[in-house]
Amino acid sequence: EGRVEVYHDGKWGTICDDQWDDRDAEVVCRQLGLSGTPKALSWAHYGQGSGPILLDEVQCSGNELSLDQCKKSDWGQQNCDHIEDAGVSCDPFTGKDVQLCQSDAVGLTPTLLGWLSSPSEGRVEVYYNGDWGTVCDDGWTDLSAQVVCRQL
Repeated sequence: EGRVEVYHDGKWGTICDDQWDDRDAEVVCRQLGLSGTPKALSWAHYGQGSGPILLDEVQCSGNELSLDQCKKSDWGQQNCDHIEDAGVSCDPFTGKDVQLCQSDAVGLTPTLLGWLSSPSEGRVEVYYNGDWGTVCDDGWTDLSAQVVCRQL
C-alpha cells in the first residue's frame, strides 16, 4: 500500500486522484504482482509526493494488465496539486478495513499511529462503503478489543 508513482520519460511522478477508483487500484495491484482486496485512496492518503504529476483522469475497466492500457489524460497533462495524489492498498490479508488512528483535533484527517508513536493503540476506525468512520463504544468490551487486535 502507498502513494502510486509511475515512471515515464526518465522521471518518476504521481497520479492525480480525479476519477480514481477501485478498478484503477485493481490494475495497479495486478501490475505490481500483488493480490488481495484492491482499494483506491485519494486526497494524498499516503502523503503528498513531489515532482511532476504525470497522470490524471485515469479510468481503468479493471481488466487491464497495466495502467498504460487504461483510458487516461496524456502524460503530464493534468490540473491537480499534490494534495490529490492517488494511493492504493493491495493488502491481501485484511483489505485494510480496520485501523488505529489519532488526530490532534476533532475533524482533522487522522494520522496512523504507526507513523507517530505506538502502532498498538488508538481510536478504532473502520472502512465501510467507501468511507472511514469511528466505532461507538456502546457495548464495547475487552472481547471487542481482542477482535480488533486479531484483525490488525
